[in-house]
Amino acid sequence: MRIIQHILLFLLPFLCCCQKAPKKPVTCNIGNYSSNYFSIQSNEDSPHRAFNIFCKKVKVFGILLYATPTVSDQKLLHAANVMAQYLDNDEDGAPNNQLVINAMVERNACMIMADKEKELKKFFRSNPPDDISAQDLYGEETELTNGSGGQFDASLEEILHLITSIGYANAYPSVWGEQAGSAVANAMDKARGGRFTSIPSSYPTAAWYHYDDKTCEYNCMVTEYVYWAITSNLGGQNFGSRCDEIANEWELCTPAQLQSGDPDIYTLITDSIYGLPTVLPDGNYK
Repeated sequence: MRIIQHILLFLLPFLCCCQKAPKKPVTCNIGNYSSNYFSIQSNEDSPHRAFNIFCKKVKVFGILLYATPTVSDQKLLHAANVMAQYLDNDEDGAPNNQLVINAMVERNACMIMADKEKELKKFFRSNPPDDISAQDLYGEETELTNGSGGQFDASLEEILHLITSIGYANAYPSVWGEQAGSAVANAMDKARGGRFTSIPSSYPTAAWYHYDDKTCEYNCMVTEYVYWAITSNLGGQNFGSRCDEIANEWELCTPAQLQSGDPDIYTLITDSIYGLPTVLPDGNYK
């Protein structure tokens, strides 16, 4: 699983070679497909050459979602609706937590969508501004209905990464910050069976969160932990054989298991002061 990063961290492997993004924004046919609240706009006013690979975009509470021509309008709007439902979970037209929105907008948080990962190489080769906080999402992993055909809708993960890592972590650093010692990091340390700044050779047998991607540093581990906890509490992981499929990484895949097995994170994510979602987004913001 990928984790939100500041764009500059991705650049070094790519700056020395190969083709960059075009000098002018690419164009594409934008259909009349729209949702109740969001419409697709042209990216003709692209903010930087790196963003010229995207032909269209949608704005949700000041946060942009960009997409290449290979991403269908339907999937771009689905992602926009998931973003809106995470941020305005009661769907009353106002964000649940404006501090989180402010933190995201101040840091130029955005989603970047392509159908496949290889399409974004030109983006990274084009030296994006180092004040951008972007999270990638791919059309091939975006399911319009979570659990359809036994597949998880990755927009539920990647969009949440952006919201928690850039929004909540900066709005509430002592609680949701991704550094050791924050409230959420302390809860994660319990879930992993100890404080590990790198991936251990093996996790304690009592651990229920045992992510093993060696490229994922401590802050990344926190981001993933929050994602697992929130989506499990909302019932997003409990379908088909999903619980068995993710057990090597995360064991508490149902709301009941989370509440009894990890009361620390359960208490944090259900504290109404933070305005975290209580209903799983379905891509239909109303």
